[in-house]
Amino acid sequence: MTTPDILDFFHEDTNTFTYVVMDPATQHAAIVDSVLDYCAASGRTHTKAADAVIAAVKDRGLTIDWILETHVHADHLSAAPYLQEKLGGQIAIGSHVRDVQKIFTKLFNANGVATDGSQFGALIEDGQTFNIGELEAKAIHTPGHTPACMSYLIGDALFVGDTLFAADFGTARCDFPGGDARALYQSIQKLFALPDTTRVFLCHDYLPEGRDQYIHQTTIGEEKANNIHVGHGASEDEFVKMRTERDATLAMPKLILPSVQVNMRAGLLPEPEDNGIRYIKIPLDAV
Repeated sequence: MTTPDILDFFHEDTNTFTYVVMDPATQHAAIVDSVLDYCAASGRTHTKAADAVIAAVKDRGLTIDWILETHVHADHLSAAPYLQEKLGGQIAIGSHVRDVQKIFTKLFNANGVATDGSQFGALIEDGQTFNIGELEAKAIHTPGHTPACMSYLIGDALFVGDTLFAADFGTARCDFPGGDARALYQSIQKLFALPDTTRVFLCHDYLPEGRDQYIHQTTIGEEKANNIHVGHGASEDEFVKMRTERDATLAMPKLILPSVQVNMRAGLLPEPEDNGIRYIKIPLDAV
């Protein structure tokens, strides 16, 4: 099995990791889960985080084949269109993004937003394989956090989005529209069937009590043995009870409303209105 080279970039404002996954034989690469900087107080966007990725790609002379999203993120805006403009590559997400679009276009009354996934360059199916240079990547549908969550196995490296966190932090919440704790448990079991040595690259880390260093990488073996929510052989019913009770105590992510509106459009910002200004909708008393 080919071992890809991987660069990680941490966006501390949203606790998000972005990855550049490289085929050492061809210098072709993919970008996973990019971030567009966004200030909720001012409504301004900027590209500092994305520009750091662009600089690293150009410094290494990489060719970008894919800009991959693991799901429609609720905690940060995607920089995929900006990265595509600067570096090329095809923007891709799991095909069940159409389910997410149907849910959230209703919430935001976004009548002009297509719900067929056509904003994305490619919709990837469960089990589909694709290439990054000579590297083979395989998509694994891992719903539960959202209906459209997709994990990507690239060589010996697995990119799990929000499905799994570091073992001492646990697993993704399942209380967003379309979420399902039982589906998440079953998705994680699919990942746990991979070899224990499989490297797991996390989308987020939140520094639980007792740890002062951010973690972006673990292994399937470590997660199976020690994940506080689903390790130690936790049963499905135990997990569903824990996850449901825990989710009921959690506040909404601070950027969920702007993030979902943008990310369901493949990172495209809403079109300007007749005064030339773009607007994010905030539904009142609805979430």
